[in-house]
Amino acid sequence: MRFRTAFYLFAAIAILACLPFSLAAQESFSQNDELAWRTQHATDLQKPDGWLSLIGLEWLEPGETSIGSAQDNKIRLPSTAPAHVGILKLENNAVTLLPPKEGYPSGLQIDGAPAKQLSLRADQDKDKFNSHVTIGTINFYMIKRADKFALRIKDAKSPSLLEFHGLKWFELNPVYRVIAKWTPYVPAKSVSLLTLVGTEYSEPVPGFAEFTLQGKTFRLEPVLEDPNNPKLFFILRDTTSTETTYPACRFLYTTFPNHGVDQPGELLLDFNHLENPPCAYTPYATCPLPPAGNRLPIALPVGEQRYHK
Repeated sequence: MRFRTAFYLFAAIAILACLPFSLAAQESFSQNDELAWRTQHATDLQKPDGWLSLIGLEWLEPGETSIGSAQDNKIRLPSTAPAHVGILKLENNAVTLLPPKEGYPSGLQIDGAPAKQLSLRADQDKDKFNSHVTIGTINFYMIKRADKFALRIKDAKSPSLLEFHGLKWFELNPVYRVIAKWTPYVPAKSVSLLTLVGTEYSEPVPGFAEFTLQGKTFRLEPVLEDPNNPKLFFILRDTTSTETTYPACRFLYTTFPNHGVDQPGELLLDFNHLENPPCAYTPYATCPLPPAGNRLPIALPVGEQRYHK
């Protein structure tokens, strides 16, 4: 009797070990965790310097560009800002913040320190460490796309923040939480990403994720935005984009595969975490478009829906 019980127990364990990984992913599905992720996503959007605070994107021409709330400025800030904040001088592939005739206004800071004449940091196609100029509720910084510089302006009291009406979501569905096979590229290749503003930049692609949905196998390639941040960034589009999701694309961030990006392994793709790109909320963002291979011929009716009709 003990032998028979042990045999059945061993058989059950063997069967469970052979179950498809998609089923294992479904069993680990937590509705509370999914809802908590949605809440955090909405909270991030509503931060004083989040994407809903973005009120302007001004491309600079070589030479001097004045900025402030007065009408004689080339770039106008909201009326809550000082009349003359400064002068942006684009020269020799760099932008310097010069003082206006009356000097920098009281309270103007660059990266938390009192403003002074210096070159504003603007990394190529990456904005994480760019210099931020702040005064009151206004926060602006330079961005660099291809060989062009633009001023990105945010306001903690922007109309989009004050009029935020919540996000729209599909119903949670554990079927769209799948385990993908991860295959690294050795060496990693790169992909040229087009953006909605017509620029182009290159990002490394460490490998590809292969998964099965609706009885068919698909492949997606992520980019690695920051080697020091263990996240993969998928830019993709599916057939829901024609009616219910943002037309250009949606984003999906994941952790690294279980054996890292440079070894074969497995990767969890939770399409319930598909989110809108910043361009879905504001016309002043410069979002990347999905590579050709990431345009799926199936519907993914999960994750975030369109914010605007």
